Amino acid sequence: MPFFVASILVQVALVVHVIRTGRNTFWIWVLVMLPLAGPIAYLLVEVLPDVMGGHRARRAISTVRRTIDPDRDLRHAHKAARLTNSIETRRRLAQEQLATGQFEDAIASYEAALTGLYEQDPHLLLGLAQAQFAHGHAPAARKTLDRLIENNPQFRSIDGHILYARALEGEGNLEKAAEEYEALVGYDAGAEARYRQAALLKRMGQSTKARDLFRRLVEDAELTSRHARKLQKEWLDLARRELTVRIPD
Repeated sequence: MPFFVASILVQVALVVHVIRTGRNTFWIWVLVMLPLAGPIAYLLVEVLPDVMGGHRARRAISTVRRTIDPDRDLRHAHKAARLTNSIETRRRLAQEQLATGQFEDAIASYEAALTGLYEQDPHLLLGLAQAQFAHGHAPAARKTLDRLIENNPQFRSIDGHILYARALEGEGNLEKAAEEYEALVGYDAGAEARYRQAALLKRMGQSTKARDLFRRLVEDAELTSRHARKLQKEWLDLARRELTVRIPD
């Protein structure tokens, strides 16, 4: 009985906290419907960030928050854009729309932000190209990146370069895409660029060379730190999987 009473008191206190601090009223339902898990989740997501610092703690809390309330950041971005309608709030809204798979909306938001002094902004153009490519419009993404390069010749972005190669590949321009990957791995030793280069060569029928690149990628990774391998895990796992595939005679 004392535990039950204490649980009710904690729920009431946290509901009051939700109301007084202006949190999302979604939390009230979580707290009421989940007497044990609800308060724990609320404390982790909403209360601890106010009393804890550190990159790792913030990242863990952000993961929990997105799991429980995946649209939270998108709602905040919409609200901020309505309140100020600045280039920064439009950019943030476009980023959240892209992250949540709302590609058409993200394209529209990026295009709306590309005005005035920011008409050729490289970061906005890169975001627009990412949204276009994610929406399945490889030619449009490549044209946007060409515009970025033409108007910002000093701008450098590994993500942008990878996207440019992928856009060319998506258009069917495999030879040009291979050239871009070759140039990319010349200055970026990241696993994604190396994996995508090898995967393209395999697609072009150069299976032996591709397999050699997959093997070197995995072997080189063994010489790096555990942390580095963890960061590249997705691409290393894909490369290892390719090495288990038998090359036809």
